[in-house]
Amino acid sequence: MLRTHICNELRAEHIGTKASLAGWVDTIRDHGGVKFLDLRDQSGVTQIVLHDDSMLEGVNRESVIAVSGVVKNRDEDTINPKLETGMLELHADSITVLGTCKSVLPFEIRESTATREEVRLKYRYLDLRNPEIHKNIVLRSKVINFLRRRMEALGFLEIQTPILTASSPEGARDYLVPSRKHKGKFYALPQAPQQFKQMLMVSGFDKYFQIAPCFRDEDARGDRSPGEFYQLDFEMAFAEQEDVLTVAETVLYDTFKAFSEKHISPAPFRRVTYADAMLTYGCDKPDLRNPLTICDLTEFFSQVEFAAFKNKPVRGIVADCTGRPRSFFDNSLKYATSIGMKGLGYITLTEGIFKGPIEKFLNDGQKNYLISHCGIKEGQTLFFISDAISNVNKYAGLIRMWLGENLDIMDKDAFEFCFVVDFPMFERNPETNVIEFTHNPFSMPQGGLNALETMNPLQITAYQYDIVCNGVELSSGAVRNHSPEIMKKAFKIAGYSEEELEKRFGALYTAFQYGAPPHAGMAPGIDRMVMLLADEETIRDVIAFPLNGNAQDLLMNAPCEVTEHQLREANVKIR
Repeated sequence: MLRTHICNELRAEHIGTKASLAGWVDTIRDHGGVKFLDLRDQSGVTQIVLHDDSMLEGVNRESVIAVSGVVKNRDEDTINPKLETGMLELHADSITVLGTCKSVLPFEIRESTATREEVRLKYRYLDLRNPEIHKNIVLRSKVINFLRRRMEALGFLEIQTPILTASSPEGARDYLVPSRKHKGKFYALPQAPQQFKQMLMVSGFDKYFQIAPCFRDEDARGDRSPGEFYQLDFEMAFAEQEDVLTVAETVLYDTFKAFSEKHISPAPFRRVTYADAMLTYGCDKPDLRNPLTICDLTEFFSQVEFAAFKNKPVRGIVADCTGRPRSFFDNSLKYATSIGMKGLGYITLTEGIFKGPIEKFLNDGQKNYLISHCGIKEGQTLFFISDAISNVNKYAGLIRMWLGENLDIMDKDAFEFCFVVDFPMFERNPETNVIEFTHNPFSMPQGGLNALETMNPLQITAYQYDIVCNGVELSSGAVRNHSPEIMKKAFKIAGYSEEELEKRFGALYTAFQYGAPPHAGMAPGIDRMVMLLADEETIRDVIAFPLNGNAQDLLMNAPCEVTEHQLREANVKIR
């Protein structure tokens, strides 16, 4: 055996015994005749003492070695309380080099996160040696294992669905795979197991789940990795919206409780309608750690002679800016203009009197109304946001978050969950002016067939819901449309003929004609969950081998060119 113990395993009871360790050389130090090295493996670090310099021949930092020797107490003045093994050390009597390392590293292992991402990802195997990044991948494994056990305990059955499937319009670009056997035809990598999990419900499985890989050809963001991602995909037969939300509350609360010491909002998580979220928080992914809310002042300003707000929607945000210097308000204006706003008005209540650029346009009655309607207290400031209807909520939401961050009123020691419900079923494409599905085309409209036949499509809401944590969308889900007649009508409104419906979604559409139970589900994103639990800014720091922001694998040099022979076999010609 190369080792009798792992590096973080030695304790006081091992003093005086022989032990063998193996790992990477973290540091080498010379203390005048006696040399020390820190040996690191996945579990931690142990200090090694060497009394013979010849033992270090051929050994440098990040070499892989096996060490044997006697475990001893450290001298009192060399105890390291930061290490779990800091009370002891291994006095080596032999060292075996198992793997040599180049003398010059592309970056310092423990400082890899400060290195350019291109370099980190090119040498990802070195980046993953950084204990902080390494810890994230270990956390990810434990979280997935916990999720799997929790779902099984709730009676869900794990079933794998295909990776090679048919292309379907689900909101993002497909990754296409050419068929060798069927010339001119293509598979697609699944954007989600959506249709398969619904057909599992038709097949008589009550509760399905899967740690599902999903593939979408979309651009990267801090909380979105290009290419592929993983989600806890689950579906329930004979279920309504609250059944799914209860499962999500149970599993997510238990998971975050198991892996974090932060405060976690208890079940039942707050339910916020889409309309209220857009008006109160300025977005459909509200960060509830921020106590600030937005009020609608459109009707109020329709009675005020102020040209800048005339015939436009107006939003207000009350914030306590007591003691803030003039530069704070100047910076708020700079931020507003940087995001596209034309300005940012405000008034401050000081000794019962409003002060600020807009004060002169308001009479006493209007000022009193603002105080009571917005709940303004002494020393607080009311900020005004006004723009076109397409932008005003977005701008108000961004100003709300800027104020929350810069006033330092965000609760950074909490995970605040909420469900956003009642999403609109349809929306009008601003470029083409045609009506399209807002999100998932397989959602059940509230009101069923009657709503589709009698209501303005833009006023129909769906049994569709998102789960949001600290402003990050963890999941979307829906009660599914399991009726062929309702599906046919919904797709017709979105511009699909029955022939096209059968062509694009033929398997699901046909399956529903053979007795489909009501069913519903959702799919929390595992990458985002781990990112939050690890307190990382970017999702790539919780994925072992991620693509970069330009959807490239710098380690394996993908995407890459292939041979003409491979192209011919796949019946593909490059344009």
